[in-house]
Amino acid sequence: MRPNDQERDPVQGPDPARYPRQHVLPEIGFEGQERLGRSVVALVGCGGLGTAQADLLSRAGVGRLILIDPDVVSLPDLHRQCLYVADDAARNVPKVQAAAARILAIDPRIVTVPIQVGLDSDNASKLLAGADLIMDATDNFAARYRINDAAVQVRKPWVYGGIVGTCGNVMPVLPEVGPCLRCIAPEPPDDRALPNGRTHGVLNAAVSWVAALQVAQALRILLRTPADPPLLHEIDVWRGTLRTIAVRRAEACPCCGLRRFEFLAG
Repeated sequence: MRPNDQERDPVQGPDPARYPRQHVLPEIGFEGQERLGRSVVALVGCGGLGTAQADLLSRAGVGRLILIDPDVVSLPDLHRQCLYVADDAARNVPKVQAAAARILAIDPRIVTVPIQVGLDSDNASKLLAGADLIMDATDNFAARYRINDAAVQVRKPWVYGGIVGTCGNVMPVLPEVGPCLRCIAPEPPDDRALPNGRTHGVLNAAVSWVAALQVAQALRILLRTPADPPLLHEIDVWRGTLRTIAVRRAEACPCCGLRRFEFLAG
């Protein structure tokens, strides 16, 4: 549950030898790279989406990653969870520890904070308050509604992402600016009645596509250039289609409108 280097300031600045392809991007540049190096991102979940997000964010130079997941690596994870190897599964290494070790191998300058717990109504606000941005890498709506409540409560942006089979959804949430998850769906659907990865499978290429779109949205937010208006993205990787839907904030939303954080109440 501790950073890989507790005494080191995570803000060391971008390494010019590592990021020349980002420095020349007008969307990032040198100043943007420095901003990424000062950023803190919390990843809720270190499964398929979470490991792909962590890989991309660490390679982009985000300075500190908070990794939250209670599980250990198992053999069925390996087809879609890109930071793990067979030895991790054989030894049932905690996902946050295996992910932190792989990130350290990618870039020793990145600070990781592995936290082997599940996000619940009691700890959500505390775990997420220190982040500049929160990434959804969960696989159920109960967790997402807790993230949404906590993010709105502490006024932190987050990026929703979900995937089943070959399809996925992505939406950035900017509290007090755009709609939150409860603006779109005031009450969570019953996870038990929904398709999921165990019953409908997961295409690993779809995981990569959804995670990449989430990370692109995250970088825009960290660089203070979020999309306007916020868009809900619907993706079908097998068919190669992407649909975007403009979404609006609901003034009477029980969460961001009325500030009732019912999913943090236990």
